[in-house]
Amino acid sequence: MYRKILPLQEQRLAHVKKGVMCDIYKENDDNGRLILRGGRITDPGNQMDGEGDLVIQNGEIFQEGGSAIAEKGDRIIDCEGLIIMPGLIDMHLHLGDLFEVSTEPISCAAQDGVTIGLSPGAGNTFMAPSLLGAEVDRGLPVSCGVYLGAANVLGTCMTTEELIQMFCGEADPEMLSEKMTRNSITNTTAAFTVGIKDHMGHFILSDENIDRIYEITSRAGLVFMSHTQDPEHTERLVSLSNGRPLHLGHVTAAGCGTHGNPEESLRRVLDLIDGEQITGEFVTTMLRAGRGSREGIMMSEKAQQIAYDALHEGKVDILISDGQNQATMKGFGDTRDNIPAILELAGTGVLTMSQAVAAMTCNPAELLARRLHNEWWTEKTGHLGTGALANVTVVDPADKLAVYTIVNGRIVSFENRIVRSGMGAGGWVSKFGMVKKTGVGDLAMFSDIR
Repeated sequence: MYRKILPLQEQRLAHVKKGVMCDIYKENDDNGRLILRGGRITDPGNQMDGEGDLVIQNGEIFQEGGSAIAEKGDRIIDCEGLIIMPGLIDMHLHLGDLFEVSTEPISCAAQDGVTIGLSPGAGNTFMAPSLLGAEVDRGLPVSCGVYLGAANVLGTCMTTEELIQMFCGEADPEMLSEKMTRNSITNTTAAFTVGIKDHMGHFILSDENIDRIYEITSRAGLVFMSHTQDPEHTERLVSLSNGRPLHLGHVTAAGCGTHGNPEESLRRVLDLIDGEQITGEFVTTMLRAGRGSREGIMMSEKAQQIAYDALHEGKVDILISDGQNQATMKGFGDTRDNIPAILELAGTGVLTMSQAVAAMTCNPAELLARRLHNEWWTEKTGHLGTGALANVTVVDPADKLAVYTIVNGRIVSFENRIVRSGMGAGGWVSKFGMVKKTGVGDLAMFSDIR
């Protein structure tokens, strides 16, 4: 009846042949690679911007650039017309804060191209690594880490010296159980953080307590992030720094006029940034044509231009989302604006394409490596060099969306849809690097582990 004969997809799909089931994926488990073919590889960490192939094997980058020769068992993705960039690192992204029961900010972040997200919840306590870490164990599509809330860090009986020992993994278990918590899981995992955040919008700390946070973060090797919206508060934080590092969160919020003239406020905060001791970040949503979120806060036009100038001059070189509008904890932006902002900043000439991509890849990786005293961040993240973790964001420049999000070598999102087989691709990241599982999520299943 029909003249065209359609061949079976025997090389791609499990099938039955002569009464026997053929599982092609079982046969290819050991040698199958993923090849991203013919896209524009934009990898500022390795000064690469040109067409070529990217090969992923065993969760890491095997080859960047050139023309890869496919072997039996390889899977190939046609990336012609697409941009292949390192997986986005969103170092200020609220994930699972405040009892998220009706929204899915973590999955949404993966759909928007984020591969590593660091969550600075205002209420994050020492329990945060075990609570979110348990979710990683149960299967998340991105790698996650947390900042603890400054007020909560100081809310135990521990001294400054004891807190420093705890964050360095050198605390005495007896001291922890007497002075921090009676929960052994919390005591075991509390050190797995990336930093501490001062939330001016929720808690106002005394000068003495701010000094304690500086002492802890500078000596233990953590990021100290401050809520930057009120320029007076930011100036106070910087005045108390005494040469110790501080990262100014969502600096563009100062240009929204909530605490004074928006242009003057933003200039006051930008004047504090030196790129070494005092660094800062901009919210992607606020850099787009809408100047911010209508259910959040919006920059003035003049303040936005000041922000563009600061980016162009290199005063600020890190972009973040701060959250998602659908989430319970909204923040000031949305991960849906990350990729559009990168492309638009490059398209308007505020930044080159490499500079724009660097703002959410190698730049945050370099800052984290510096603050956390761990070169793992620059060796394994933020770039597509051989041996790096296979965190990749593949972008269609026409619709400004992530076509593929790849985390630790596994496809977790395709065309803004979560790929359920990618649940569990993520790991837990901290100042010490990454673990694929914390063990907390499985702990209740076992009566004993030997």
